[in-house]
Amino acid sequence: MSEFDIERINYRRAEFLTSAPTLAECPQDAGAEVAFAGRSNAGKSSAINALTGNGKLARTSKTPGRTQLINFFQLSAQQRLVDLPGYGYAKVARAMKDEWQRHLAFYLENRNCLQGLVLLMDIRQPLKVFDLQMLEWAAKVGMPVHILLTKADKLKNGPANNVRFSVEKALKERELAASVSIQIFSSSKAMGLSQLERKLDQWLALTQDSDEQ
Repeated sequence: MSEFDIERINYRRAEFLTSAPTLAECPQDAGAEVAFAGRSNAGKSSAINALTGNGKLARTSKTPGRTQLINFFQLSAQQRLVDLPGYGYAKVARAMKDEWQRHLAFYLENRNCLQGLVLLMDIRQPLKVFDLQMLEWAAKVGMPVHILLTKADKLKNGPANNVRFSVEKALKERELAASVSIQIFSSSKAMGLSQLERKLDQWLALTQDSDEQ
């Protein structure tokens, strides 16, 4: 199926579905999901809000790390976006962080309907330890990843593209580039939204096709 044959999804119809502290409380493992992950300061909620055109859909906070649950947003009966807990700056007990990490890992490794992972990184601070852990996990299990280099409006085009090239080079050197795509993105300027939408359309459409066969 070519890009032109894929049905475009209206992301503005996204609605909050549920929040789950554990995998057992997630919606039924059916249809197709795409999950958004990133450090607590990467702009994950802002990206989801920009994508859906709803500034209040995913909770944003000036205190990074507030999103402690797996949040599901429904696009259709069989298509969902998932906002995963952010990590990096949350001022909570180590035991709580470890518990979040276990739930996150369990979701990523056991959620059969998960079709791809959108990994967000602040373009000024890419490829931190958490980012590399996520990429290594994804490579191990064959999960495709689309990297959003967020807050690109903070840099001029030349420096922003240089960061993208350096990230691509680093992933090739670490042998993590096989199923990874990368783009520059800014929620505040709506920069890169159409490219993100095309990637999500592709991932969510693939499972629809396989379910119908």
